[in-house]
Amino acid sequence: MVTIIDKIFYSLPIQLLFHHVKRNLPILFFWAILIGFISGSIGEVYGVHYLFLDPEYLDRVSFQSFFIVGLAFSNFTMAFFISSYILDSHRFSFIGVLEKPFMKFTLNNGIIPLLVVLFYLIKITAFQIKNENSDYLTVGTFILGFVLGFTTFFILTLIYFRLTNKDIFKYLSGHVDKRLRRTRLSRDRVMNKWKESKQKKYQVRTYFNLKLQLKDSSSLQDFYDKDAILRVFDQNHLNSVIFELFIIMIFIFLGFFMENPIFQIPAAASTLLMLSTMLVLVGMISYWFRGWGVAFAFLIFFSANMLASLGITQRVNKPPGISFDNRKPYNLKTLKMACDTVLYKQDKEQMIEVMENWKSQTKEDRPKIIFQCASGGGQRAALWTLLTLQNIYKASNGKVMKNLFMMTGASGGMIGASYFRELYRLSLTQDLSVTDSLWLVNMGKDNLNPIIFSLVVNDVFFKFGSFQYAGIDYKRNRGYMFELSLNDNLGNIFKDPIYKYRAEESSGEIPILLLSPTIANDGRKLYISSQPISFLTSNCLVSKYEMSVYGVSFMEFFNDHNAGYLPMTTALRMSASFPYITPTLNLPTQPELSIMDAGISDNFGISDAMRFVHTFKDWINENTSGVVFLVIRDTPRIKQPAPRRKQSLV
Repeated sequence: MVTIIDKIFYSLPIQLLFHHVKRNLPILFFWAILIGFISGSIGEVYGVHYLFLDPEYLDRVSFQSFFIVGLAFSNFTMAFFISSYILDSHRFSFIGVLEKPFMKFTLNNGIIPLLVVLFYLIKITAFQIKNENSDYLTVGTFILGFVLGFTTFFILTLIYFRLTNKDIFKYLSGHVDKRLRRTRLSRDRVMNKWKESKQKKYQVRTYFNLKLQLKDSSSLQDFYDKDAILRVFDQNHLNSVIFELFIIMIFIFLGFFMENPIFQIPAAASTLLMLSTMLVLVGMISYWFRGWGVAFAFLIFFSANMLASLGITQRVNKPPGISFDNRKPYNLKTLKMACDTVLYKQDKEQMIEVMENWKSQTKEDRPKIIFQCASGGGQRAALWTLLTLQNIYKASNGKVMKNLFMMTGASGGMIGASYFRELYRLSLTQDLSVTDSLWLVNMGKDNLNPIIFSLVVNDVFFKFGSFQYAGIDYKRNRGYMFELSLNDNLGNIFKDPIYKYRAEESSGEIPILLLSPTIANDGRKLYISSQPISFLTSNCLVSKYEMSVYGVSFMEFFNDHNAGYLPMTTALRMSASFPYITPTLNLPTQPELSIMDAGISDNFGISDAMRFVHTFKDWINENTSGVVFLVIRDTPRIKQPAPRRKQSLV
């Protein structure tokens, strides 16, 4: 028993595991992140684990989606094997004496990947049965897809290394390619690694061969021809670097096709590709800089951070249609100038005309006036808002849209509300049912795959490609992909810029849409509407000393910058710019404004509706029978008290 335990403890798999814990924590960190994503320990509140446990491809969770995730998972695993081989093979010098050294090193280095894969498969099975009510045949199909994807990439990689890597036997028999003797790319580093191996030698007594047989390694520890082993490692490492560079080149290739849905792989696969690239980069830094690797990594990070803080590496994200010529000063003086009493009264009078037109459309003497306020909450809120409006429309036989005067809210809720309004707008001239379940299916389609895919292949490492709008070129990024995929999911229903809605809103045919994203510079609101709404931006009728500016009227403040030509999809994105998922948009001011999610200042839009009601309280009292706030929330209004969660130190 002691002998067996001794063989296991001093086996190559166990010693490699100890070595990773001791010296390769930066590489193990990526495995920890992956486990956190899968288990929900990281990003659970945002549903990150759903991307791995229920991946979508071409709007379906299927064999194909899990197959692609399997390919990406295998790529991540192979990146770990390659980085480990380059960093650590010299510490176990007998590996260089074996036939097919890389394949045997990989086999013995598989404890961590094997445990994580098993953990992932268990989580998939539990989630699909418990949450998705999938039958065992469906779950088995998903598991099979993942396993086949994983093994396909793994086998192709091993074939590459089998065809390109040399071993000690080929070298000694004189069959080594002459390039092996001339390779200088990594020879200096390999020499240094050889010296390290002499100083810090691991005691390994056994290893597993390719037939999973436990073999003794004691007779291989002191091979006489050190130069031969050096050349084998040198050539193997070069092939590993070539393979890693090939994987990175795949990113560049995929970036050219990121608008094609076929190439928009599941978000989980994109995340794995990004983790693979980062793992490879960390491995390269550790290999070339040895003990200085961590210091060099920090140097790169702080240098990049300094360049970003100076604005050197930051890109201006211009909204399509908006002119950036003659930037407008943005300060308290210009804000107060934009809120003069003449404009205030003029806009208020125009809005009263709109309200009169709305009243005539209701065909009632004193109708109820409805303000819809939809909460943010991403795609969940968008789907819930659409479903709610459809059911209210059914219950009222369509009358709700006659009395609905204004739609306010934030983020995803306003995407659902604007989609319903657009469907209603089309139904006035086309044979279209706004309560058709097809619209719910459209709103429920995946929108995250193209965003994360664009983030990985275009925004993080390589930035290229452009698109045209109104004859002007704009850079493609994940924000553009968000708009493109959203509109594509919804049947390309949003075709008009915001100024096109003014006539129909003014006549009372459709409710007014009021978007209110947040200006990150000062926390004020940016009111985006086709109507003149300066009366919402300030209390300018008081003295100039007591005057406060609550927000900015987009159409009026940027009138000289073609504000009306802003696409509706971009306006919705400005109202739903979740940090990191989509980039913030900038506006042509000095200093430059950054626009973020409306939910930062008011996640329900109630404050905007209340301010409007307060401004027109006299007209409302005289012309309506009351105000209805239709508040659509994607979370309970009154929550049950929850026990305090136990928190870790992290």
